[in-house]
Amino acid sequence: MQSRKITLSVFIVLFATSFAFCQSEALKPVVNNLAYYKQKKDLKYLASAKKSIDSLITTHADSLDVRKLVYRAVVNSTIVYVDTLNTLKQPANFFTQTADLVDKLIANKRIINFQDQMDYVKRCIANVYIRRGFGYMNTSDFANAELSFLKAQKYVPYFKPLNFYIAYSSNKLGNLQDAAKYYSYLIDADSTKAEYVEAVSTIYKLTGDTAKALEIIQKGRRLLPNDKLLLLDEANIYNNRKDYGALEPLLGSLLENYPNNADIAFVAGNCYDNLNQYSKAENYYLQAIELNGSAYDPVYNLGLLYFKESLIKPADKQNDIARAEQLLEKANEISPDDIRGLQVLQLVYIQTQNKNQLINVNNKLKQLNNQ
Repeated sequence: MQSRKITLSVFIVLFATSFAFCQSEALKPVVNNLAYYKQKKDLKYLASAKKSIDSLITTHADSLDVRKLVYRAVVNSTIVYVDTLNTLKQPANFFTQTADLVDKLIANKRIINFQDQMDYVKRCIANVYIRRGFGYMNTSDFANAELSFLKAQKYVPYFKPLNFYIAYSSNKLGNLQDAAKYYSYLIDADSTKAEYVEAVSTIYKLTGDTAKALEIIQKGRRLLPNDKLLLLDEANIYNNRKDYGALEPLLGSLLENYPNNADIAFVAGNCYDNLNQYSKAENYYLQAIELNGSAYDPVYNLGLLYFKESLIKPADKQNDIARAEQLLEKANEISPDDIRGLQVLQLVYIQTQNKNQLINVNNKLKQLNNQ
């Protein structure tokens, strides 16, 4: 079965941040330096902004001033987001301190008056966690990668790619149920991708829950009706379950999307064969053989089909048994040790009274059964 390879590079998109805040007279130096940084991208302005905001928080009363704390969070979160090389020489625990400050502000009832600032701050913190998560992924430390992405999601729960990052990490850790849960969050009408659908269905298949896998694929096909690999996935499940009644309605689209695929032609022939539509089965078996003459199954199945027809259509018995003999002998050439083919050939030679060949087949079967 064809499948997509999910690559993280497709999804590594850190969302941009920006700031544009109102200012009071006391906070004017802080805001101006932030504005200068935004314009010139020079870290010295962030250093000045930090120095200014720190100078405003010196007493216990200052430490309870929500506005001042918000702007400290703005300055500090900007630094941890943009100064990846720590050019400003912040202490090792600077990010932890900043995240703790942000968490305390989020819990403060008065923070509702600073929604824009806090949205910006949370995006900065989330970006740092996402960046750390990918750093852990690069060293195959998926436990810490998953933890980093989960922490990022706390700040930006609306950022849907995080569900993918978490699911990917969970899958690598073998936590299949968690991986399926987070992949499932991505399957909706607005932004679903076939890769997500396949990832979830594959996980459920690995856990043996083919019913859930089928449910996910069917949902994906409703959202992405033109995706041919999801069509193939659904068809494969029906074929493996031998649910030929459910498979038949998909064959038209399947054959249209894969017109020169020997395996698909064989699947169609086998489906019609099991539904006793022998004429259609014959047509697709012949097509499969034409596309890949070295494949055993279509040759064997067509030989078996002719043999079955020789038993139910007396008028064409001789013609059908001859065709069955020719194809089954060809199948035996392709796979000499396949017991199924030898057993049908045994029956064919009994019908044709070909004693010499019957002896050879009987001896071959004894040999294989005694191995």
